[in-house]
Amino acid sequence: MSLRFFKYSSVYLSIGIIMTSLVFGGKFIFIAPLYVFGLIPLMELFFKGSTWNMEKAEEEMAKKDWTYDFIVWSVVPLQFTLMFYFLNRVDDGTLPIWVKLGMIFAFGMACGVLGINVAHELGHRNTWYEQLMSKMLLATSLYLHFFIEHNRGHHKNVSTDEDPASSRYGENIYAFFVRSVRDSWLSAWHIEGEWLKKANQSFWSYHNEMLIYQIIQIGMLATICYVWNWKVMLCFIASATIGFLLLETVNYIEHYGLRRKKVDGAYYEKVLPIHSWNSNHPIGRIMLFELTRHSDHHYLPSRKYQVLRHFDHSPQMPTGYPGMMVLSLFPPLWFKVMHQQIAKYRATAEGVDLA
Repeated sequence: MSLRFFKYSSVYLSIGIIMTSLVFGGKFIFIAPLYVFGLIPLMELFFKGSTWNMEKAEEEMAKKDWTYDFIVWSVVPLQFTLMFYFLNRVDDGTLPIWVKLGMIFAFGMACGVLGINVAHELGHRNTWYEQLMSKMLLATSLYLHFFIEHNRGHHKNVSTDEDPASSRYGENIYAFFVRSVRDSWLSAWHIEGEWLKKANQSFWSYHNEMLIYQIIQIGMLATICYVWNWKVMLCFIASATIGFLLLETVNYIEHYGLRRKKVDGAYYEKVLPIHSWNSNHPIGRIMLFELTRHSDHHYLPSRKYQVLRHFDHSPQMPTGYPGMMVLSLFPPLWFKVMHQQIAKYRATAEGVDLA
């Protein structure tokens, strides 16, 4: 058994830092955002990353190595541990408002960086229990519809204007937030409605997953309000919102300005590795379970995170995903960097032929 899986255990460092923020509060409350969006982007400025891919035999061994699975599975109970501890902490009426705000942000990072990211990985697995774990994690961000829209919508329509989660050239992230959050939710209802029609099932039935998801999420909020109080419920909603906005920030940078061509004006070309932005910067790769090798994920969504590959002809970001997420929050700087990057990519032989 290879020990390569061990690098992904660094996820426990992120969990430990978030828990430290929640436990100690005070001056420790902002160490989580400083670590993820300060220290890591700074460190990645000095790393180019590796383009190395596993050999076929190594790939097969890695796919069968259960330790890679165990690491992502373990995030589920740890995320719920963080959630329950967070709910109890923000219920403390003696805490200053700025400390509570810091805790809201810390748990929001757990929702976005840990919960939804791992939910994304598990949601592409074909076992019922891994898909259940995916939905459990999405529930902590009140974003269960992602399971439907991402798998059955985004992967079909990626890098087209029909996909809410594919940002458009010149679109700033704040406009994207509104459009993607709203249209992804509506898209999930549409996708599920079409499936129900084909399956000859009633809208008002347990077969309607979107309906069930809304009941679950409202039930979660009602339970939190009953067990704790309405103020704690609002804190949870705020953290969940931070969580899904972190997801949408990742969505924004993953396909910015990249579009698939229409063939004969009728249908889109096949999804290729050129339709997603990649980053081989090592820290972000490891922290996000190789999400930054996004081209291969869209090329073959069933591939597990540990065997995702680099493609030489994929468009590459100038730094890691954490740094690019920070940059995207400043639209003028984002446009300056990314429009130069897009022009540079299109000027290459690969870009002219394939982009």
